[in-house]
Amino acid sequence: MSLTTRQKQLVQQSFAKVEPIAEQAAEIFYTTLFEYDPSLKALFKNSIKSQGQKLMATLKVAVNSLDDLDGLVPVLHKLAERHVGYGVKAEHFTFVGNALLYTLKKGLGSEWNQELREAWVSVFRLVATVMKSHAFNTRH
Repeated sequence: MSLTTRQKQLVQQSFAKVEPIAEQAAEIFYTTLFEYDPSLKALFKNSIKSQGQKLMATLKVAVNSLDDLDGLVPVLHKLAERHVGYGVKAEHFTFVGNALLYTLKKGLGSEWNQELREAWVSVFRLVATVMKSHAFNTRH
């Protein structure tokens, strides 16, 4: 699985526009995630505000690493291992991806379009595939 140069640029440029409203974006993300599946709220032990800060920091690392996917893989493997420890299941990734897309759509407003959506879908699929294959298909 790979990303085009254009997809990487779109994702990086759009994330730079969401970053200044990181706290609000994280709030939209978690509100949406818990609307999709209220049972997920039980997986979070920290405050949603601190969880939101972790989410945005992790997204920043991933977005900034799109030009070095080989370097991103070990980071995603560690993240996957931690999430399995929290009780995350493979089917939760769909809710997370949909909540992320909704958050970006709300945060970017009129700048959100089909090309940008497809770029983010490609990035999320890549991240989710790496994480799920490590967490649920291999033994550590």
